[in-house]
Amino acid sequence: MTEQTSGNGNEHETSRSLSGGPRGRKSVVNDTAFVIVTGMSGAGRSTAAKALEDLGWFVIDNLPPGMLFAMAEEAGRVNLDTDKVAAVVDVRSLAFTTDLNTAIEELEARGVGVRVVFLEASDEELVRRFENVRRPHPLQGEGRLVDGIARERGILREVRANADLVIDTSSHNVHELRGKIVSYFGGEDRPGLRVNVVSFGFKYGLPVDADLVVDCRFLPNPHWVPELRPMSGLEAPVRDYVLNRPGAKEFLDAYEEVLGVVATGYVREGKGYATLAVGCTGGKHRSVAMSEQIGARLRDRGMEVQVSHRDVGRE
Repeated sequence: MTEQTSGNGNEHETSRSLSGGPRGRKSVVNDTAFVIVTGMSGAGRSTAAKALEDLGWFVIDNLPPGMLFAMAEEAGRVNLDTDKVAAVVDVRSLAFTTDLNTAIEELEARGVGVRVVFLEASDEELVRRFENVRRPHPLQGEGRLVDGIARERGILREVRANADLVIDTSSHNVHELRGKIVSYFGGEDRPGLRVNVVSFGFKYGLPVDADLVVDCRFLPNPHWVPELRPMSGLEAPVRDYVLNRPGAKEFLDAYEEVLGVVATGYVREGKGYATLAVGCTGGKHRSVAMSEQIGARLRDRGMEVQVSHRDVGRE
């Protein structure tokens, strides 16, 4: 099946650090970076796999969970051109959850640093994608398309909860998803925390996979200033209005210090990625200006930061 994605989504990111093999035993694969790509059918697994291949990863598609360690071990024995291995695993194995959790435990026990990337999308978007390619869902059987999607979500619930990186592709096109994968895996030797700051409007819903959420609705709303209403927080008049309101600078100063403490703890705990969602009512003025300011401050602290604006232009 060709997997498609379309627009702008949010990402929840964490990572496990590489670990050595069990005491007293040298693993043939403990120097190999190992990524498992899984998630909802139609959410973009094939796109993610191709992006990893372009980055020089050795990728195997549709691998049963029970064969993960055998593949990692073989990769450690043969003379591959890369020490980065990825396996794409889907839900069609009936014992998927148990098999995958067991396989991950075995890999980690033998010294393989494992990260699980989980791709998901909304039910509405998955239905649209399956209808576009005129293919049934692999788990719908004699039922409806939505029945297959619901069954898959149930099976994958635990896998998603334990994943190191969750990417919601509901509004990403294939190029945007590829860009996210390149951003996350194109510079594995870079230290520190990578932060995705995304502005949003509360009236459109909270980003489902944000690690941290900031509410900017304590600041006066530029929407009620006629000359500012058509503009966004990316434009100087709105930015200056927001940042000069009482409490804005004090909040930024205090929250920057909080984020410094959080980032240090995340890195210490092996969490390599984090998403900070910054919200206001419509996601156009206050959250945009504050997101840009927070992103700039975090960059000044030496963090790698991406800033995006989910709801600008949505009105």
